[in-house]
Amino acid sequence: MVRNVLGSVLALIGAAAAVWSPFRAWYDGRLGRYYRLGDLFSGSGVTDVRAALFGSVLLPFVVAAVVTLAGILLRSRSLVALAGVIVLAFTVLWMVRVGQAESGLTVDSNGNGLGVGVATAFGGGVLLLIAAVLMRGRGGGRLGRDRRLRPAEPEPGDRSGPYGPGEQAPYEERPREWESGERPGSDAPTATWRRPPGDQG
Repeated sequence: MVRNVLGSVLALIGAAAAVWSPFRAWYDGRLGRYYRLGDLFSGSGVTDVRAALFGSVLLPFVVAAVVTLAGILLRSRSLVALAGVIVLAFTVLWMVRVGQAESGLTVDSNGNGLGVGVATAFGGGVLLLIAAVLMRGRGGGRLGRDRRLRPAEPEPGDRSGPYGPGEQAPYEERPREWESGERPGSDAPTATWRRPPGDQG
């Protein structure tokens, strides 16, 4: 239960960071939401054309956030992990396309090159993967533990037990009806047991 809660909190933080990252500077002060999503799949790399809001890199991050919410509600580790993979995949793809257009990626102390938005997106994807590892999923509750600890039920026709063929149960475990020499509900006499010597019970 605690791991599910902690994983859900980290997943929400990671998804929020991924969605917020396009509104921060990604490269040379240019916001991530200004990069067209179609440029990531073109051979020439990114261009200077300004993208519409939901035609930018924001779109896959919003999809990842929706997948994250579904994973939290369904307690699905695979969905949360999928959201993390989506965020990291589009972040790395963006870096590849920008590197093609700029002939390399740079970072300096003046704010040029890679910006805080890329770091935010990358960190959000990593948090989503960590959250998927922490979450226990549906089988992590008390019911799942009880099922794992419950002994297997014998198969039909299985005569195995604590006493093998020809062995008799101890005196304390024998039915009181055996004293009459007959089993209840049966006309055929059964083998009687004899009271052990010195046993006055």
